[in-house]
Amino acid sequence: MDVLSTRALNRATLHRQWLTERHAAGPVEAAAHLVGLQAQSGDAPYYQLHSRLAGFTTGDLSAALTSREVARLVLMRGTIHLVAARDAVPMRAVVQPFLNTVLFNSTAGQTLVGIDTGAVAAAARDLLADGPLPGDELGARLAERWPQYTAGALVYLARCVLPLVQVPPRGVWGEGGGLVYALAEQWLDVPPGTDGLDELVLRYLAAFGPATVVDAQKWSSLAVKGLREAFERLRPKLVTYRGEDGRELFDVAGTELPDADLEVPPLLLGPFDNILLSYADRTRIIAKDDVKAVFTKNGIVRGTLVLDGFVAGVWKPALTRRRAVLECTPLRSLTRREKAGLEERGEELLAFAAPGAGHREVVFGEG
Repeated sequence: MDVLSTRALNRATLHRQWLTERHAAGPVEAAAHLVGLQAQSGDAPYYQLHSRLAGFTTGDLSAALTSREVARLVLMRGTIHLVAARDAVPMRAVVQPFLNTVLFNSTAGQTLVGIDTGAVAAAARDLLADGPLPGDELGARLAERWPQYTAGALVYLARCVLPLVQVPPRGVWGEGGGLVYALAEQWLDVPPGTDGLDELVLRYLAAFGPATVVDAQKWSSLAVKGLREAFERLRPKLVTYRGEDGRELFDVAGTELPDADLEVPPLLLGPFDNILLSYADRTRIIAKDDVKAVFTKNGIVRGTLVLDGFVAGVWKPALTRRRAVLECTPLRSLTRREKAGLEERGEELLAFAAPGAGHREVVFGEG
């Protein structure tokens, strides 16, 4: 069994994630290949796709949202993901058991102990049968039937037990608006999906492999026992490696790995990028000592500077109609060449995010 170094895993991951070079693809194809983009903040998927797609503009993803080719809904890890329309219902069916188990763990969920979840789900489905409803209205109408619970908690329950899409303009670049929900199968006009856990595991490995069973659990939050069983069923379709620490790593059979010495360009990864969220062992992309600089205490995952394939700092934009500034904070000292490469990427990002700004500037804090 071949042993893969951390650097070999890094190059494989970047290549699989379309980060060794930008791809000539659209946002729907990218969302499908990546098995979803974490969309905890509205702008995050735009930055995530900017680092991966050639010629990508904010209007490309906004158009895909409004045309219902992609959708935003609760999926892996109980977080909002943006996925291809055809994936929304089948992927949600696979992760639903996890959402059922965590329903009562949140602050809102703890106020719902003892409620008939099936009855609330049926009532919410009936209320949404005629079309989308603002979250406040959906909650108020549910609270008419269950006045002992808050409207917010009832909406939280509904979005946990039903595949509810966040309707645009939510998630559209430069626009906002409150939460409006629709039934995914109705809004997207898609039939119930038939893809199951095994198919989702294969797709995870195609986008994130080679990876361990525990890595897949970190990405999906599904039970390890069920995932181990799925990996065992799939062994005839998989190839295995060993990590430097002896862990068994799985990949889709026939998938070639890039050279561990493959040169990769400087990168500016978007906030909440799944490459940082989809492994139990993140050292293939970020050093353990740097994790706290990227993952904040309030649940934010910052945009990151990547040099030679590994996280080397964080970035944040300050955008107005006339002025766009990108603040880069390295986690170590940069060479002139590294700084120049990041500055070039930063200028590209500002031109993407603020094409109309008269002043664009990339600034560096102290590393």
